Amino acid sequence: MEGETSMTIPAFRGTRPRGPFVPRSPWPILAVATIMLATGCGAPIGVKRANPQLVHQRLTADVLSSGQLSVPTWNRLRAHGLDETWEKSPVEAIRLLQGELGGINASSGDWFALAETCFQFAQKSRDRGYFLASAIYAWAYLFPEPPGEPPNAFDQRLRTAADLYNRGLTEAFEASRGGDVAVEPGIVSVPFGAVNVQLSRDASAWQDRTLSGFVPVAELEVFGLRNRYRQPGIGAPLAASANVLPDSASKSSDHLDMQEKVSVTALMKIDRPRAQVLSGHVDARIQLYPGRVGRTVTIDGREVPLEAEPTAALAATLAESPIWEREIKGFFFDLVGASRMPNLLFSEPYERGKIPVVLVHGTASSSGRWADMLNDLSNDHDVSDRYTFWMFTYDTGAPVAYSAMLLRKALTEVVAKLDPQGADPALREMVVIGHSQGGLLTKMTAVDSGDTFWRQISSKPLDDVRLSEEDRDLLRYMMFVKPLPFVHRVIFLATPHGGSYLTLFSVTGWLRSFIKLPSTILKAGTTLLTLNPDAMRMGGGTGRIPTALDNMTPGNPFLKALHDIPIAPGVSAHSVIAVQGGNPADGGGDGVVKYESAHIDGVDSEVVVDSSHSLQANPFVIAEVRRILLLNAGLIGPGTQVPTQPGRARPLPVPISLPAGAGS
Repeated sequence: MEGETSMTIPAFRGTRPRGPFVPRSPWPILAVATIMLATGCGAPIGVKRANPQLVHQRLTADVLSSGQLSVPTWNRLRAHGLDETWEKSPVEAIRLLQGELGGINASSGDWFALAETCFQFAQKSRDRGYFLASAIYAWAYLFPEPPGEPPNAFDQRLRTAADLYNRGLTEAFEASRGGDVAVEPGIVSVPFGAVNVQLSRDASAWQDRTLSGFVPVAELEVFGLRNRYRQPGIGAPLAASANVLPDSASKSSDHLDMQEKVSVTALMKIDRPRAQVLSGHVDARIQLYPGRVGRTVTIDGREVPLEAEPTAALAATLAESPIWEREIKGFFFDLVGASRMPNLLFSEPYERGKIPVVLVHGTASSSGRWADMLNDLSNDHDVSDRYTFWMFTYDTGAPVAYSAMLLRKALTEVVAKLDPQGADPALREMVVIGHSQGGLLTKMTAVDSGDTFWRQISSKPLDDVRLSEEDRDLLRYMMFVKPLPFVHRVIFLATPHGGSYLTLFSVTGWLRSFIKLPSTILKAGTTLLTLNPDAMRMGGGTGRIPTALDNMTPGNPFLKALHDIPIAPGVSAHSVIAVQGGNPADGGGDGVVKYESAHIDGVDSEVVVDSSHSLQANPFVIAEVRRILLLNAGLIGPGTQVPTQPGRARPLPVPISLPAGAGS
């Protein structure tokens, strides 16, 4: 037979062997041989070569990855003679396999087999009890009480069992297919009996908020973010809405986004799981663990990581956030002044000992544009263990000095509120990162202007012009800038220190006419122009209040003054500049800002990347920001560099000249 091993029959030589059972004719022997050839001409057991990828897939497939039972589960079903029963009646097979748990032929693998078979049957029947049973069997397999041994770390069933627990728990409490997870106490019927599910008393509390609307993130497909981070572990990963408690005095004063989705892990703990299952009644308690990535829980004396899906929670937050519609509206209208939403938002609740990194977006933009950088850095334990991220939002059409004043005011107030006694030194190590126009605001947290800015708009001292005290105080805080004592380091991303050539286009003047200035600055500016016409130089002689577009026009007096003011002593500064198309830095640009405009002297480091103006998601930019943050935390030395970006005409990073002790 083709492709099979053939059998050769020796030739009959005419010498008949002696013995009572030797036939007189060769034909019976030939007949037997013919039958053997016809019914099976090869060994009943063998091997053949196959595609190793296919072999691996068959060996490692399970109900979660392929919808089919794994090889180890089939082995246990056959060991108990239940393979045919499973094909005919899964419910009966599960019942009989459950009955074998205390028998002489029982093994730890039976608990895994029950977890997998219950899950497969539940997927088809949508029976909540079988989903919950799958989770309980998986827990009993992973965390057996003595004398049971937990599975070997190299056993493929360990990770599958954790996933069965996580998915089984999620599905058991999912209100409907594709719906939210309703984490509620109660008695649930399961194949082996009943489960009494209890909730920890503080299960749904987080800070001064309550958690609700639990979404199973394992069912969410994330788009719009470059990377998806998942912390493997135990527990059902969820995303929950964090609602301010009705009687909370703080309301939104915790600076968390009202639309924020919090990454939450639901864990159902079971003491002595195998003994409880065999008794037919299980007491289980669910605890919710919200917040930061990297949390662990102690189970039977072992530290076990909690499963978490922070990227999915971030994407869910941004998907429902109103920040996107604020980008263009915030350029033309005074939204911050009319909005109740704070202009300083935290990515997580304040935690003493963490250094704030303040992200300041650019023109016609929003805090959502930091999503990729925030996603990457907040899932980097070297960074997230030491830093917390704050986002400042503002109306980007307003004068730069006014927006910078709001930034300084917001940071000053929040530091005073969080740490009135000055007991948290981390708050005094603040890092501010600004993109584009946000970089100009950032610089104004770290300079001493004296009366430089005021002299650009008036020939008289501030105290000599005719103004109300309210307007005078506003202008004093805007125009007389002092470095914030708690800002330790600033980073400029594609910042137009020398202006943007786009502001010179004729359409820019047309756009400028639609910008609505904040009422406070409009009132003060109008009073200045009306009551002090002889002393005003406002608007470069135009006699009108400048917008952000005016401030970023090359040659603008305010911009030139800010460019020439050095960074305050004791503050470290870094520049990341975009030059697209792989062009040389000199003469190149990012489509909005030229290299010569983004370059300033006196910074600790300068890095050029091949990118368009919107560079916050560029992996080399994120790598450079990470380097600076690790430098700020003292984890690396000032000479450490990030990898070279392929395709650059100039190496990345650009050679850095660091004075002795810089970056310390």
